[in-house]
Amino acid sequence: MATETSKDELLQLIKRFSAYLTVKISNLFSFNTLDSRSVGAVAGLAVAIVFTWRLLRSNSGPQRRQPKRQAPTTSGSVVTTQPNAVSIPSAGVCSSSEDLRVQNVVDEFFQPVKPTLAQIVRQKLSEGRKVTCRLFEVILEESSPEEIQIVSQATVRSSVLEVLLEITKFCDLYLMERVLDDESEQKILAALENAGVFTSGGLVKDKVLFCSTETGRSSFVRQLEPDWHIDTNPEILFQLARFIKYQLHVSPTRIERTAANVFSSPSLEQFFGCI
Repeated sequence: MATETSKDELLQLIKRFSAYLTVKISNLFSFNTLDSRSVGAVAGLAVAIVFTWRLLRSNSGPQRRQPKRQAPTTSGSVVTTQPNAVSIPSAGVCSSSEDLRVQNVVDEFFQPVKPTLAQIVRQKLSEGRKVTCRLFEVILEESSPEEIQIVSQATVRSSVLEVLLEITKFCDLYLMERVLDDESEQKILAALENAGVFTSGGLVKDKVLFCSTETGRSSFVRQLEPDWHIDTNPEILFQLARFIKYQLHVSPTRIERTAANVFSSPSLEQFFGCI
């Protein structure tokens, strides 16, 4: 009887889990088209079913039948003793236990997976393949051509380095800035090289562009025709809004959105959720 009861419990558990998965699959296929994540979820469900079935089979392996023990009888009454008898819970308790076990398995399987930085960058940039970005206050700590002249060396922001390297892995990235002299150019190039941008990422020195005016930076962007342009100057962003698909305005103070394709963030790393 104990063996048959265990089999019934196992069968009920499998039925409940199957019903739960059926609902999940039906919800996935309720969309007209499935993207790659939906297909991956369906494949994951299939793996979960197989894994759970094998786990349950191993837990409910063949049980050795215990020989029945004959209790001694007396002439006055018949007393049956079963020291190893197992008390069978009521149907309501079994059902609640089965539901809890199924729910625990499902909850563990469907725990959200935190996306990687590479996935976030690709998603945020809408799979854009070419990006242009100014240097001051976005990549560098310095904020102006005058400031870069008086410092002994330029400084790459450590918090943005990981994002910058990730962008260079799958985007054609161009960095640009207005400077006042050749010495400022060398300070910026040295800072980028010391940070490992030219060795660890896909950026080369020829893709770091310098100009003497703000209009020159705007002209660089229009000639390159990127999918994204990142800048701190709202006037340049406004001028380029008609020509560039997406733009990011990096500014510590949030301003009113100048165009539908212009986004705003206090920093590049915050835009990608790194801090």
